[in-house]
Formats: sequence, C-alpha cells, structure tokens
Amino acid sequence: MKTRTFQKRLAAGLMTATLSLGAMAEERDSFSIAWTIYAGWVPWQYAEDSGIMKKWADKYDIDVDIVQVNDYIESINQFTAGQFDGVVATSMDGLSIPAASGVDTTALIVGDYSNANDGLVSKDGKTIADLEGETVHLVELSVSHYLLVRALNTVGLEERDISVVNISDADLVSAFQTDDVRHVATWNPLLSEVEAYPGATKLFDSSEIPGHIKDLTLVNTETLADNPKLGKALVGAWYETMSILKADTAEGAEARAFLGELSGTDQAGYEAQLAGMKMFWEPQLSVDFINSEEAHAAMDSVRQFSFDKGLLGQGAMSPDFVGIEFPDGSVMGDSSNVKLRFNDDYMEMAAEGEI
Repeated sequence: MKTRTFQKRLAAGLMTATLSLGAMAEERDSFSIAWTIYAGWVPWQYAEDSGIMKKWADKYDIDVDIVQVNDYIESINQFTAGQFDGVVATSMDGLSIPAASGVDTTALIVGDYSNANDGLVSKDGKTIADLEGETVHLVELSVSHYLLVRALNTVGLEERDISVVNISDADLVSAFQTDDVRHVATWNPLLSEVEAYPGATKLFDSSEIPGHIKDLTLVNTETLADNPKLGKALVGAWYETMSILKADTAEGAEARAFLGELSGTDQAGYEAQLAGMKMFWEPQLSVDFINSEEAHAAMDSVRQFSFDKGLLGQGAMSPDFVGIEFPDGSVMGDSSNVKLRFNDDYMEMAAEGEI
C-alpha cells in the first residue's frame, strides 16, 4: 500500500504554474490520468482493464490513458508539472502541492473518505490523554500526522505536548514489534497489523473525523474547461465501475478480487479496506457530500493544518492564501487566488443520467 502523504517535495514547491497551464490548456483528443495504489483509487485500473474507460472515451471520441505511477508524491509532482492531465490524491495533497504551487486544480470526482482506515494505536495508553509527554511514530506530514493532531485536540492537547518521530510506512509495523516504539498513527492495511499486537489499543480513528481524509480524482482546471468531454468520460467510467464494484454479484466479487490482488492482498482484504471507507458508490452521494456543511468544515480544518505545517509555501501568510471554491460558488480563502475547485457539474450530470 503506497503512502498517502501530502508532504510537498521542494521541487514541487518551486514549479511554476506557467509550465503546467501553458502546456495543457487547449482542445485535445488525448489525455492521461495518473493513479497510485490505494483502495479508493485502484478502481481506475479495473476501469482500464475491463474496457469501461475505453468505452466511455470512445463515446466522446477521445483517448484516455490510465497510468499507474509507483510513487504517490511523484505522481502529483508530475501532474503539477503538466505531465498528466489528472491525478488521484487526497484533498490535502491537492491543496498543498498543485494548488499551493499555483496550478488551478479541479476535484472532478469525490470518491470516498476514510471512515476508520486511518488510526492511532498505543501499546500502553488507554485514552488519548495518556499520550501526553509520550512519543508517537508516524509518517511525518501525512494524513496520519493530521489525524494525530485532530485526536490530541479532542482532549485539549496540542502537538507540542508530545514528541513526533518520523518513520517510513515500510518500517512502521516491524518497529512496533520493538520495545522502543509504543505509539503509532498509520493507515490500513498497516493499521490492522499494529492493532492486532497483543495488548494494543486503538485510541482514535478517522471515523471520528468524517470527511476529513477525502480521496479525489483531480484534473487541470483549464484542461477541463477546454475539454468537457474529458470530464464526461472520466465521470461516466468511474460510476459505471462503482456500480460493478459494489454489486453483490459474481461480477462484483470478481472485481473486488482483482483489486485485492492488485493492492497486495485478496478479495477479503480489499473488502475489509472498503469497510473502512465511506464510499460514494453513486454520483448523487458524491454531490450531496461535497455540498454539505460537513465537507466545508473538514476542508477548513485541512487548510489550517496545511498552513501550520508550512505546506502552503513560503509566500503564504495565512490559511487564506489559496482560495478553495465549492460547487455553490462560495470561496474559502482568497477569492483572487482560487486554485482548488470542487466542481459537481459532471457528477450531477451522471446522477441525472445525462452523461
């Protein structure tokens, strides 16, 4: 399972919007979308391999290449540089990498949010308050880091009340087997492994911050404006794939087994990961969520954290630096610097059967 970090590499922070926008803004008939392995994003490979993506692309006389990239952050950096027309990412990464780098970015599809797939586990503590003065190991500046801060806040603690030690996701489970590592924050399938450690207690998980860790399909805003057929093809393919994946049928089981193997597990393992997510199987569910007060509040929390950690760039003097536009046209932050947009037009078209 690849890391869903939103740590911005220096190179991404130095990229200019000109490189990306100038290369991508035009009417075209060939596009590429980058994806990396995580339960909420692997369905893109099923759409590709099953022919669903080709069917929808053919409908609009375009070609859409679904490309797996092994390194998650690198895939977003490449999107930021204009090497891809779209990419899968969390809302945090969409804000802190392309949007903060000046690339106007649209969340075309809101696929799901983590609903227990991310958590905080302790060998010794029974409550979050027990972490005061303790050391927590996690992937620094990741969704795990965000989750930890939110967990601490629920009991009146701040990050300064504990110590945070960075550790790679590849080393986290084995480190938890040692005496030195007592508390960790991580995501599935690692979360399930550390939670199974004898005597371990899960103190907090993402079901307690619903909507905060969102999985999105992002596209370049100018590319989408010049090529609405891309939006229609992607959204059509995604929700057809969702209809198969959720189904209690032989085809649905086969799809989940395929995605389990692709994710390094099996059908049961993949279904367990899906259980820890709030999946928006139908387009109307996505539309309803992204227009909710819950979604707005979650995004406000994410941008505050991103600013506090310096993820909005050196030029950001406040969390308002990057404007975030919601489907109703309201803007959170600087309305003259809107770089992250939640657009429900295409999801609404799909919900109404107009794609």
